[in-house]
Amino acid sequence: MKTITDEILKKYKIENERNGKRVRHILGLSGGKDSAALAVYLHDKIPNLEYFFCDTHKELEETYEFLDRLKARLNINLKVLQDTKGFDHWLELYNGFLPSAQQRWCTIQMKIKPLEEFIGDDEAISYVAIRADENREGFISTKPNIKVRYPFIMDGIEKSDVLRILDESGIGMPKYYEWRSRSGCYFCFFQRKYEWVMLSENHPDLFEKAKAYEQKHSDGRTFTWNDGETLDQLVARKEQIIIDHNRRMERELNNKPNKPLHEALADVLNEDDDNIPCLMCTT
Repeated sequence: MKTITDEILKKYKIENERNGKRVRHILGLSGGKDSAALAVYLHDKIPNLEYFFCDTHKELEETYEFLDRLKARLNINLKVLQDTKGFDHWLELYNGFLPSAQQRWCTIQMKIKPLEEFIGDDEAISYVAIRADENREGFISTKPNIKVRYPFIMDGIEKSDVLRILDESGIGMPKYYEWRSRSGCYFCFFQRKYEWVMLSENHPDLFEKAKAYEQKHSDGRTFTWNDGETLDQLVARKEQIIIDHNRRMERELNNKPNKPLHEALADVLNEDDDNIPCLMCTT
């Protein structure tokens, strides 16, 4: 069966020969299951594929463990891109205003800009791991020299295929999927209330650091990761949040007893909100 990969290679081989210009093929790894599966899927298909990871230094330790496993299994080099100024610098520049779904300055400053510097003026194709069963877009570079391709969409790869790819490769799933449904920084504002509670349980030190960002400023302003509720207020009612979550998990598994736990978790958490997370952080 002819796939989008075949079409891309044929097209850009012709353009390279005509223009005498090198086209770079790049794939960003977020530490999530979809981008990892895409790395496996394209590993033997795209020559000279460059893998990169935008490291904010605010990631979960499970993310780094998963990336190490992926690198070892595929025997690939992973270019780590970093914004040298760091989150705290940008937070100060934005006058203490925490990033949010409406103001995703963290993605712009710590993900997209390092990628654009990595590419420079080179022609590049960026492969993004949105699946065929998803209907979402997100933050990607708008530079004209960076073209975006979605192999999973073009080749009809869905969630079940992603899980199969990771299972057959021996890579498996990131450990954080036991309590969290997305990759990203430990204080990511896209986390649901149950995920915040589980952060406090699994990484109490990181939870305390996230709380510290919700500080009151000298002018009286207070910013929170959740609309209208501090993390202290949220964790004060964690027992009820856990009870409600477990009740919904029980219902989900009773309705679909063969569903894997991490899939049931994701579906239950998706009931909490319809916010679309950033592509570069959560694929």
